[in-house]
Amino acid sequence: MTGRARATAVAAVLITTACGGPSDTGGDAASRPATSSEATSTAPSATAPSSSPTPVAGTAITTADSEFGEMLFDQPGQAIYLFDKESSGRPDCYGECATAWPPVLTTGTPQPMGAVRAELLGTVARDDGSMQVTYAGHPLYYYAHEGPGQVLCHDVVDFGGRWLVVTPEGTAAP
Repeated sequence: MTGRARATAVAAVLITTACGGPSDTGGDAASRPATSSEATSTAPSATAPSSSPTPVAGTAITTADSEFGEMLFDQPGQAIYLFDKESSGRPDCYGECATAWPPVLTTGTPQPMGAVRAELLGTVARDDGSMQVTYAGHPLYYYAHEGPGQVLCHDVVDFGGRWLVVTPEGTAAP
């Protein structure tokens, strides 16, 4: 094979792969062009649609004892904090703040466990459209440098406010 023929063959493989040719294994039908059989198919689905969509289970929020009393954790045991600077119920921690203090996110309705009060759980939209879990109106956060079961940052001042663990009553722990 000559150098030019080899270059043409390599280019053809790259173009085929980049355009979703025979090796395409990802994406749903809505995100790729329809094939001729998909475009002309009008046969009804073999399965009947459900009468109502199944709700998506969201992030589980639970409680456990700590040196600050009973407080909120996520299901794997990561401590959960509120940011006292946020008094409106809207997140104010973005950029570097959200890197150090990642928001507790959910893709469905947050799930109460332990002594968590379901009526205090909620969500609020972040600027990027993701949903952040709230408790008693407070957007919730983790501290990025803690492992499960660790509570290292209660009553810490950072990013212009105080970070506090949250009690099952929805208040900051003393």
